[in-house]
Amino acid sequence: MNTTEEKFNEIATQLPDAKVSKMFGATCIKVPNGKAAFMIYGDDIVFKLTGEELKEALALDGAHLFDPMGNRPMGGWVHLPPIYVDRWYEFAQKSMAYVKAIVK
Repeated sequence: MNTTEEKFNEIATQLPDAKVSKMFGATCIKVPNGKAAFMIYGDDIVFKLTGEELKEALALDGAHLFDPMGNRPMGGWVHLPPIYVDRWYEFAQKSMAYVKAIVK
């Protein structure tokens, strides 16, 4: 298990309503409505964010939109590299709150 996986698992145990699951074959956290909030992708964690939280994340050096196909970034999904490991929990909370509010 690498450092990203260890931190992801630590965060997952600290968040109420977090359910470890899979998305695009990657380990993710889903909220009770069944939607994914964040996931491991390589050494990064990718968070689903909106509004000011998304702008804040994208303003960090090295952060970028999630683009698994290489030609069509997924709106609202942002990579945060391991240099921001100390902020992953903060963004996980923001992501969970946002995704919980999405109606199925």
